[in-house]
Amino acid sequence: MEKREINMAVQQKKNIALGNALTLDSFVSIARYGARVDFSDSYRQRVERSSQLVNRWIDEEWVMYGVNTGFGALSTKVISADQTALLQKNILLSHATSVGEPLKEEAVRAIMLMVLQNLGQGYSGVQLKTLEMYRQCLNQGVVPFAPGEGSVGYLSVEAHIALVMIGEGKAYFDGELLPSREALLRAGLEPIELAAKEGLALISGTTSPTALGALALYDMLKAVKAADIIGAMALEVLRGTTRAFEDRLMRVRPHEHQRNTAENVRKILEDSEIAKQSIDYRLQDALSLRAIPQLQGAAKKTLYDALETIEIEMNACCDNPILWPDEEDGGAISGSNCDSSYVGIELDSACISATAVAKMSERRNSRLINSRLSGYPSFLVQNAGLNSGLMIPQYTQAGLLNEMKLLSHPATVDSIPTCADQEDYVGMGYNSAKKAREAAGKLEYILAIELLSIYNAHQFVEKEWSPGSASKAVLDKIAETIPRLTEDKYLYPYIEMLKDLIHTGELISIVEEKVGKLF
Repeated sequence: MEKREINMAVQQKKNIALGNALTLDSFVSIARYGARVDFSDSYRQRVERSSQLVNRWIDEEWVMYGVNTGFGALSTKVISADQTALLQKNILLSHATSVGEPLKEEAVRAIMLMVLQNLGQGYSGVQLKTLEMYRQCLNQGVVPFAPGEGSVGYLSVEAHIALVMIGEGKAYFDGELLPSREALLRAGLEPIELAAKEGLALISGTTSPTALGALALYDMLKAVKAADIIGAMALEVLRGTTRAFEDRLMRVRPHEHQRNTAENVRKILEDSEIAKQSIDYRLQDALSLRAIPQLQGAAKKTLYDALETIEIEMNACCDNPILWPDEEDGGAISGSNCDSSYVGIELDSACISATAVAKMSERRNSRLINSRLSGYPSFLVQNAGLNSGLMIPQYTQAGLLNEMKLLSHPATVDSIPTCADQEDYVGMGYNSAKKAREAAGKLEYILAIELLSIYNAHQFVEKEWSPGSASKAVLDKIAETIPRLTEDKYLYPYIEMLKDLIHTGELISIVEEKVGKLF
């Protein structure tokens, strides 16, 4: 794919007009940071043209799957014109069967945005006023109640969301869970009535796997860049040699992301007195230090491959059936663009990549707290024994990493038939996306714990050796809220603070202000 930067800093609210290709940055600006959504003229024209086509075909009494037939195994049942509206309501009521805890606000917003992207391509026959309802809910802060368990890739979660548009189900407004009609009323909105095909269009497609996957991938890309920073800082404080990161070594194995990762480490440590004094301290470091470019570079390649797929998917039409308003004879083709394999396989791979980065972080942290390997006091605290210091955060890493290994088992290798074997193969990409969300969060915590150890290790470094300017900026930022560990303290809040430093992208911003853009 064309190389470009992902904006890792906290996004500012702005207006974003749908109609042209949406990037991961702009997607997250809307879903997570509340940017307002507009429709471009081309978006509106595409939707209107497609909607008019459906109305014409209904008048001409065409029989089309999902427009005037039942769904799935019931596709042979023709529905009369006077029952069309009831058919759309029934499909939402009967399909809203996902269970468990509701998805977080940003996840629901992301799915709603993907519905707008999917149906706004102009191949679905939905009314503009229906998509306007989704747009207004996003802009006015109406968040449908959508349980997140029990989807195979589409339908159930999306049905919970779509119910709100017709005044059924529940929704949050100003943080309060309300009957949907009340939530809409408080936002100044009224329920709509769905037309032919709209019930199916609103719940079909890869909207939820793509939406959840986009959020997960955004966080993973941030976390892996943060891992370059944290890895470099660990190399520095553990007196590792930067010889293993020389560009001539990278050139003979010309993987782009490996070479870029090595350059990141060199840039971060370029003005480090500690690194200069340590260049010949060891002939060869442990793999968790010297293999940072190789492992984290490989992880980045997988994540950027996933980015290409996710951005294609978020700008595609994954509906079924697809309508063709631009062709002379038109037509509706029932296929399987709603299959989630592209997204699911990439996100399964992304989980493996995140886990690989996490396992290296945990090993570096183990070296930091082990006095026989670091040369510092045990568990980075004086009076070890009376104090446990940073012993137990590594246990936390171990527990998180064990979970990440479970999350690395691919969901997409499974298939459980549904719909009386009409759907005899099922992609399962939704669970891949769910796993990726969990894996991203756990990776952030594992990196945060390593950063906590690095921060505390610096109190034992030779005073005449200064860290690099980038490391110093990070250490100074941490020192604003977290004291150095001289005796046992309540560590949970510190881990949360450092996790937020990674999650928001602030860690990356601090370092890039000192050394320029990182790869």
